[in-house]
Amino acid sequence: MNGLPEVKDDKTLENSFLGETTQVCLVTRDYRKVMKNMVIAGIGPWCVYTFGPDNVTDLTYHGQPGSCSWKLCLASSGTMMWEIIQPLSGPNIYEDFLEKHGEGIHHVAINCNNIDWGVRVAEFEKRGFKMVQSGRWEGKVPFAYFETEDEPVITFETFIFPEGFEMPVPEEWYPAPPPES
Repeated sequence: MNGLPEVKDDKTLENSFLGETTQVCLVTRDYRKVMKNMVIAGIGPWCVYTFGPDNVTDLTYHGQPGSCSWKLCLASSGTMMWEIIQPLSGPNIYEDFLEKHGEGIHHVAINCNNIDWGVRVAEFEKRGFKMVQSGRWEGKVPFAYFETEDEPVITFETFIFPEGFEMPVPEEWYPAPPPES
């Protein structure tokens, strides 16, 4: 034994807890421009929300109570959820990323094999990933971002949509709402 995790099967290490990647997020200063380009690529329609003090509780930023707002846009392509975030106000990890790296892929979200919220958070921290922002959307959907302090720099997000949760009506759709089912 060399101290490295064993290979569980041809795709998984025995110490894996991340599960499936469910979302890729792009951070930008112009969410409308990015939505337009993604629609050209065939990803959409996009639903747009504003996240902030009116609908996000328990917000933290680097371990301290936070207060910020951002536009959040969602679309799906197959089983992948795409997200676009544009920071609007207050200190937040999205603005930090833009200042340091410019626009681009900010994080990936993973489902952590659907394990309990507390176990997820503890597992990230046990493995050396630092929680840099967290909160609860609509009082029901916990989310948290974890990043490495060393190379490679990567940010993981995890969130849980509780059973029976229905997405709120978006502020807008782009290019148009999906057909009624």
